Amino acid sequence: MARNDGMDVMEFDGQACSLTQPSPLPRDPVPAMAYVPFQQYDARNLYSAEQALQNGTLFPELHKPFYGQRGEPR
Repeated sequence: MARNDGMDVMEFDGQACSLTQPSPLPRDPVPAMAYVPFQQYDARNLYSAEQALQNGTLFPELHKPFYGQRGEPR
């Protein structure tokens, strides 16, 4: 990050940013609270090695395919 001399412009990763424009981010962000349920491990219900590589996970509970906007597999 480097500031240009005598100007209200800051350069970040080659992109010029104005220091006088309001930020799209809030001044005082509020921390979020997340709920993540415990995963129930069931050794009898695992994907085979081939299925796990294809689905990106060994656990069927974690297989959440992205269907896109129209609900069709991509």
